Amino acid sequence: MDPTCTGTSATATVDTRQGMAARTGRRLREYATLFILAGLVLAASMVSADFFTAPNLSNISRQIAGFGIMSMGMLLVVLTGGIDLSIGSVAAFSSVVTAMLIPGHGLGMGLMAGLGTGLACGLINGLLIANYRLSPFVVTLAMMTVARGLALMVSHGAPILVDETGALLLDFGRATLLHIPLPTALMLLVFCAGALFLGWTRPGRIVRAVGSNEEAVRLSGVPVGRHVLLTYLVSGALASVAGIISTARAGVGAPTVGVGDELTVIAAVVIGGASLAGGRGNVLNTLVGVVILGVIANIMNLASVPGYHQQVVMGVIILAAILVQRGTVATRR
Repeated sequence: MDPTCTGTSATATVDTRQGMAARTGRRLREYATLFILAGLVLAASMVSADFFTAPNLSNISRQIAGFGIMSMGMLLVVLTGGIDLSIGSVAAFSSVVTAMLIPGHGLGMGLMAGLGTGLACGLINGLLIANYRLSPFVVTLAMMTVARGLALMVSHGAPILVDETGALLLDFGRATLLHIPLPTALMLLVFCAGALFLGWTRPGRIVRAVGSNEEAVRLSGVPVGRHVLLTYLVSGALASVAGIISTARAGVGAPTVGVGDELTVIAAVVIGGASLAGGRGNVLNTLVGVVILGVIANIMNLASVPGYHQQVVMGVIILAAILVQRGTVATRR
């Protein structure tokens, strides 16, 4: 037998094994969030026998609907390499505006005003970031303060009750479709739309490309600013939807809605594997990240962990997710 052929065959075998190991590693990283979720569900079932009851699962899905919808908007922003810290405050402002206008102007006008509030905030964020090249962190931090302040000003710091004119909205917050709460069904619809946008449309592919190499996209003649603006518009609109859902569930428009939600949403996106540097992240893993945080919060509630302890745990989870992500990127390099 030719020794040269034997050596070539052995080298090919080693390359094949290394290739298989690399593919297996990529698959494991890709589905890591699903394994984490499975482990959490198992742990939750051991912590409390109430976890797998229908009312508890329904309660989890209702609780994650609002910040889940905001997570889809945040994913688009993060894919471009940006961040939106204003979503919690925009949700509160939209909630208050919606509740204020429903009694005097009807449900339709209230909903349009609430949605318009989110779009206006997203438009301002997007214009300042895309056209004036200002830092997303600074712009959205300022919008966070402004929107929360406006919500407190127009409501005088008190919740605004939705009267019988908004009965349909209140029914939406409490109703179910095939045993799935309607706010949860809306969240799943938003994620499906996001998956179609990112996977099957040209603007969606450009949004992902902007985060990977903005300069290359710009040199290819694509209007980068227009697509960045689009992501902040969508983020603002989805934040307003989350605020309206909160109004539907509670029956009031509250200026305190969404306090701290921006951190929870960022945590869900990061746990889902999205890179805060942009260009990497997918819809399914973001949804799994949302469910993971919902299950963790539910486990702590079932175990009667105090609220301030829960904040500590959530902070540790965010830090751990970022460290794992950084380690994954380093491994890929």
